[in-house]
Amino acid sequence: MAYKVAVVGATGNVGREMLSVLSTRSFPVSEVYALASPKSAGKEVSFGEDDTLRVQSLDKFNFKGVDIVLSSAGSAVSKEFAPNAAKAGAVVIDNTSFFRMDKDVPLVVPEVNPEAIKGYKKKGIIANPNCSTIQMVVALKPLHDIAPIKRVVVATYQSVSGAGKEAMDELFNQTRALYSGDAPSREVFAKQISFNVIPQIDVFMDDGYTKEEWKMRVETRKILDPDIEVTATCVRVPVFVGHSEAVNVEFKKPITVSQARKALQKAEGIVVVDKPDPEEGIITAQEIAGEDPVYVSRIRKDETVKNGLSLWVVADNLRKGAATNAVQIAEVLVKKYL
Repeated sequence: MAYKVAVVGATGNVGREMLSVLSTRSFPVSEVYALASPKSAGKEVSFGEDDTLRVQSLDKFNFKGVDIVLSSAGSAVSKEFAPNAAKAGAVVIDNTSFFRMDKDVPLVVPEVNPEAIKGYKKKGIIANPNCSTIQMVVALKPLHDIAPIKRVVVATYQSVSGAGKEAMDELFNQTRALYSGDAPSREVFAKQISFNVIPQIDVFMDDGYTKEEWKMRVETRKILDPDIEVTATCVRVPVFVGHSEAVNVEFKKPITVSQARKALQKAEGIVVVDKPDPEEGIITAQEIAGEDPVYVSRIRKDETVKNGLSLWVVADNLRKGAATNAVQIAEVLVKKYL
């Protein structure tokens, strides 16, 4: 069976990746609609290697007859259109933060909690988690299955593509300006991003954490286990695509490095690159751009706690951290529930 699929935010970084992933994974589509704001209407976007789609205005689009909506157009947009699309009969897979903590909306990473997808019937909406949360819980799930996790301490090193095309342009333009001897201009980030790191992603909250750090905590607990404690420090780095994370995990019972490595190697969606070799034994964001798996390196024992391990986790934030995860949700949805 083939399905009518609409992609909302089709001209953005994630929307373009959604169209690409739909094509490369041969998702069974009968028709694909590219939707965006009125100012983007009439533009063309690629669908696969040979096809292009003309962008339609989201404001004027009728969702009747559409089976699945993949959305990545911002929380305010999702708040307005997603319930209406669901009422029209579509299942909305939303990549924004607006519905993630709604108790009636499943928050899903297919390698971790695919069974939660069945909860879509309550509101017709499934939430795609935050990019940094997705790659972390994929790496944590096989470990949690053999030794329950007590606490996670994570520092993220997140690429500028997570902040949109304008952020990518700012990194490029600042770098070019600095090499040319010009003063770099700032419009997206509060600090210079070129040749710098910024320890703030999203807005600050009353407790001193940022909203991105809060997301990692509450989303991990909703997806994986409500008893896991999580503390995060989220940092923007001058990388175009690919998020990296230094993850420290404290378990409730003993787990060896060998046990962890074997569990990760067997797990779906994970590639382990872990040897004491600076060229072949570690993985970096630059190497995995355009890839779908979550990569794990530097698996080692933490001697400072009773049952602790440290990991290095890397993934393409536009693909597994957003577009690929959404399409994987759609794949489970059509296979088991539609």
